[in-house]
Amino acid sequence: MSDIREDLIAELSTGLQPARPPLPLALSAGLWLLLSACFVIAITHWFGPIRPTALTQLATEPRFLLETLLGVLAISYTTVVAFRSAIPGALTRRSALIGAGLMLLWLANYLIGLLSPALAPSMLGKRPHCVVETLLFGLPLAGLAFIMSRRLYSLRPVYTASLFGLAAGMLPALYMQIACMYVPLHILTMHILPGLLVAVVSALCVYIGLWLRQRLT
Repeated sequence: MSDIREDLIAELSTGLQPARPPLPLALSAGLWLLLSACFVIAITHWFGPIRPTALTQLATEPRFLLETLLGVLAISYTTVVAFRSAIPGALTRRSALIGAGLMLLWLANYLIGLLSPALAPSMLGKRPHCVVETLLFGLPLAGLAFIMSRRLYSLRPVYTASLFGLAAGMLPALYMQIACMYVPLHILTMHILPGLLVAVVSALCVYIGLWLRQRLT
């Protein structure tokens, strides 16, 4: 009996090659974030110049700088949370809540800005297609994140896709605060909203893909 079992194991293992381990989580998240940030900055400048006063405002307006840095922190942390969610047991409830809290804290600045903006509202730097740019710049980044996580094993792929989409959509939304005009209502409706839509589209695409796979098998 043992000979049969050993023969079966030998037959099944013939020709198998050891699988390469995936990149460390921190490296994957950092690499995606770096590539995505470079992509957003480059393609935004390719589509048009940024607001002429934006860099000066970052240096002279502490609240605008803090608002921007908080966005960077929220997106960076969400990226780590997203990659952790693709590994069974790697994401804790506490980490997910911290990520959500940072994102809400950043976005709350623009709600507060409706009454007390960080900068004097101005049409300077207005980009006529910023809403479309934010959406289109974010979608391929969400796809890239999902490709980078394909060797992981997410037990909740729709949830993971929504987190990837959130980080991907918020990157161009954040940079639009520098590239486009600064008016809080415009930011919320034309930058933040399409950024959030990237998360919805990403989750929906994965959900449809899983549904089709189940129907076809």
